[in-house]
Amino acid sequence: MTDGLSFPSQKTYSLFRPFTGRAAKPMSLTGTPFLLMSIVLVAIALILPLFLWSRIRGPRIARHAVRVLMLLFAQVTAVTLVFVLVNNANNLYDNWADLFGTGNHVQQAADLGKDGTGGIQVKALPKVKQTFTQADGPGMRAAGGVQVTQLKGRVSGVNAEVYVWLPPQYNDPAYKDKKFPVVELLSGYPGSAKAWFGSLKVHEQLLPLMKNGQVAPFILVSPRTNLIAKVDTGCANVPGAVNADTWLSIDVPKMVMDNFRADSAPNGWATAGYSAGAHCAAKLAIAHPDRYRAAISLSGYNDPIGERNSLAAQSVQLRRENNPYYILKGYRTPPHVALYLSGESGDGYQAAAALQQIAKPPTTVRAVLIPRSAGGHSMALWRPQIPTVFTWLSQQMSGQATGALPQPHWSAGSKRAALASGNASRAGVVRKR
Repeated sequence: MTDGLSFPSQKTYSLFRPFTGRAAKPMSLTGTPFLLMSIVLVAIALILPLFLWSRIRGPRIARHAVRVLMLLFAQVTAVTLVFVLVNNANNLYDNWADLFGTGNHVQQAADLGKDGTGGIQVKALPKVKQTFTQADGPGMRAAGGVQVTQLKGRVSGVNAEVYVWLPPQYNDPAYKDKKFPVVELLSGYPGSAKAWFGSLKVHEQLLPLMKNGQVAPFILVSPRTNLIAKVDTGCANVPGAVNADTWLSIDVPKMVMDNFRADSAPNGWATAGYSAGAHCAAKLAIAHPDRYRAAISLSGYNDPIGERNSLAAQSVQLRRENNPYYILKGYRTPPHVALYLSGESGDGYQAAAALQQIAKPPTTVRAVLIPRSAGGHSMALWRPQIPTVFTWLSQQMSGQATGALPQPHWSAGSKRAALASGNASRAGVVRKR
């Protein structure tokens, strides 16, 4: 957060006025209701031909037309069911607006300057008081339940949902005066902010580890990152388009600290992401060491062009400004951040090793090579890494930067010994900047 800045003029400040209207809640594509409806439609589509095929009356052309329509109905419902199953497993699209590319969560995108504040003294802004409700969808009621709120970003101009999960210690009377560290969870593109809880089951995996003290009692916060229709924001500030960086690194943290017993930045804050979200996690932590202390990147990349639909890849200047490699390399005094970056060869590892090569204390980088036998660019690859990376993060946040980490149990059949120790070999590495 930026200190010592004065408020801009009233004319400028009006750009950051929050919404006054109430956004309609789009229909969810995830969860049991839509899945059951899809199953029922498939059953109807199969039964109709069995009972009506030979009973259709009328002219021959009309009978043929009805039969073709029944076949098409069966095919459409079958494809829909497959889509729902895949979408529920990967949390790609949360609602119809996401699916058809009609959603836009940006009210305005003023030029907020290099620090992303637009000259606003963020700490002087009024507290953001939010109402939270039980979130719907796969996994959202597990491990104590996930809460959701609709946040209108006062600085960024973004209006989107934010999901929050509280650790088991949070409501324990013994911890009533304690503040808790926070991890901002960033999804890939396309991807729903629910994915960390639905597909990756992060809260279900971490609950027992937090109870036994292996993992710190983190508050888990998952804000929407897909803010513009058919475009990946690259977690960048692009004047006139979106201020995604400010949304994630200023508006969301302020809201969390205003509504929960959350540690202050930077020592109590970290980021974590997979795929496009991994790029964002590393970029945000490296670019804002005054806001984050650590980052976890699973199968990420450095150059924003790693996602062809990224706004940050639209020009050479934007690519360089949002490339963690060049941001880190450009520091005169290395930032105090710790990075855990994992990936297969050709899918995240080279980018991780490139950052490891240029990192200088107090910056630390752990580049982990994942064996190809562990699986591809999918939830099946990232889900088993959750206990490992959050154990590492707990060590970093507590100041104990050493210690054994649990090894992921890969579902694809690779041996545990195949996972690199974390001191990844640089031999033959080609930098993916």
